[in-house]
Amino acid sequence: MVHGYKGVKFQNWARTYGCFPEMYYQPTSVEEIREVLALARQQNKRVKVVGGGHSPSDIACTDGFMIHMGKMNRILQVDKEKKQVTVEAGILLADLHPELDKHGLAMSNLGAVSDVTVAGVIGSGTHNTGIKHGIVATQVVALTLMTADGTILECSESSNAELFQAARVHLGCLGVILSLTLQCVPQFHLQETSFPSTLKEVLDNLDSHLKKSEYFRFLWFPHSENVSVIYQDHTNKPPLSSASWFWDYAIGFYLLEFLLWISTFLPCLVGWINRFFFWFLFTRKRENSNLSHKIFTYECRFKQHVQDWAIPREKTKEALLELKAMLEAHPKVVAHYPVEVRFTQGDDILLSPCFQRDSCYMNIIMYRPYGKDVPRLDYWLAYETIMKKVGGRPHWAKAHNCTRKDFEKMYPAFPKFCAIREKLDPSGMFLNAYLEKVFY
Repeated sequence: MVHGYKGVKFQNWARTYGCFPEMYYQPTSVEEIREVLALARQQNKRVKVVGGGHSPSDIACTDGFMIHMGKMNRILQVDKEKKQVTVEAGILLADLHPELDKHGLAMSNLGAVSDVTVAGVIGSGTHNTGIKHGIVATQVVALTLMTADGTILECSESSNAELFQAARVHLGCLGVILSLTLQCVPQFHLQETSFPSTLKEVLDNLDSHLKKSEYFRFLWFPHSENVSVIYQDHTNKPPLSSASWFWDYAIGFYLLEFLLWISTFLPCLVGWINRFFFWFLFTRKRENSNLSHKIFTYECRFKQHVQDWAIPREKTKEALLELKAMLEAHPKVVAHYPVEVRFTQGDDILLSPCFQRDSCYMNIIMYRPYGKDVPRLDYWLAYETIMKKVGGRPHWAKAHNCTRKDFEKMYPAFPKFCAIREKLDPSGMFLNAYLEKVFY
């Protein structure tokens, strides 16, 4: 009999959202998950499955039953010939990487954070950058799913293909993902080179930058022209690190947090802070090389509010210049650095923000120095308005104000996904407040 806990408080990593589930379960087997779902059906309770809790929104919150997958974290099979690995859904990427290293394998692309589960990463549409690379979910070649009635379905391009097309970005609303098979590549090293530039230079030569580097992204520093360009490419060079505790922590974290806290009383300082830190930390060329997963991922030091929308790639320049013009026209609206700009290949996953189009992701951020919320609503609203105007789609894990009407316009396959969801979960067991806004 599976044991549940009362009185557990769930809080996301950024401490921006939390909830008190009625019961909190940590199953260790498929049978225990089936028991929880049977209990939920019997008592007419809703169920939410959580992983690393990194989503900066309320997508994981519930007042019903919560299933934490942390104890279902084994590697089930490594197929060296096909370069595929099958894992339980609750394994953290941080634990998967060293295991792949042992077998000379790697994932071809990764988001910035590793303390997240494989099922959570794919379910929320997590991405990185690179015009020849899709979102992380495109690396999934098969998965198994337990539906609300306890049925187990195996999905791939050759089995339950329509469901597979939906379940790779599942939003936690189709059932409980039990296991996934990932298509890996031979282990590789990356060299990261970052150097200063200007917004005009990068936008005028965007195609050239995209062709020059396999994993190209750039950071724009609002209230300025300053940009840090970041190239990441395959290398045979030995590991090299330009990291320094003084610059990265003493200046780049502790001093920055203190100055951002002061700026909550004097918002006019934000533009100066952005320019000062660019000059202090980003005006020198820097090089790092290491195993791919050590370059792709980095430590998120700040608690923060973020928004991240995918827009058609050809709209990159228009959208960024409009955001810059908005900030110039409204000096009282302040924006922390950076605006991070990344690029992703289109795919055929029904609710992928990159569905049927190559995309540019534009991530904005407002830090919470010492946990203090900074006024951001004017910035958020102006950004969302621009994103909608250029045909944007929000990142599913991040906070946004969109409703079903918006998603019906954004996603050609939205009705198809809804039909699949309603068939698999007719009573709405896997819904919560966040998903009700999406589907109703």
